[in-house]
Amino acid sequence: MTRPQLDPRTKAAVTIAWVIIANKPFYPLYIWWLIGDGVGMSAVTLVAIPFFLVIPLVAGRSPFFPRFALPLFGTLDTVFETILFGKASGTLLFLAPCMALVLVSFHASEKWWQRGLACFIFACFAVCWKTIREPVFPWSSDQLTTLLNINTFAVASLMAFIAMCYAGTAADI
Repeated sequence: MTRPQLDPRTKAAVTIAWVIIANKPFYPLYIWWLIGDGVGMSAVTLVAIPFFLVIPLVAGRSPFFPRFALPLFGTLDTVFETILFGKASGTLLFLAPCMALVLVSFHASEKWWQRGLACFIFACFAVCWKTIREPVFPWSSDQLTTLLNINTFAVASLMAFIAMCYAGTAADI
């Protein structure tokens, strides 16, 4: 049985989902290695892996689903992590790759889905920015600075990877 051929945008979304799935288990290790505290709290973030795993598993049956679900699940994961780690940790920066995915993942005929998801991501940002202050775990200011550095580097890396995955995908304007 052969797998169906995926369009370039869906293939890019699936590839990015696999990279997220592969990297998620390392986050608690980064925390342990660079901070030494809060490993248990950071391990809670692994709860998102099954959601990201659904993306490649469903791609052959529904090419739209991965392109919609990846930025949606990324946004929900970002909000969850911002609640855990607090605004000062820089986890909200992960909404930038989510918005970038919305920008490049949809076909022209799907513009209302694209607009709706863009509005949802912005609304999540605004609510988190206004309401989330202190993290669940009591990080010190030095630890928060380290978290901010980890998350900033991770966001920049993910943005670069998104650009590489979507490079050359045809625009259907």
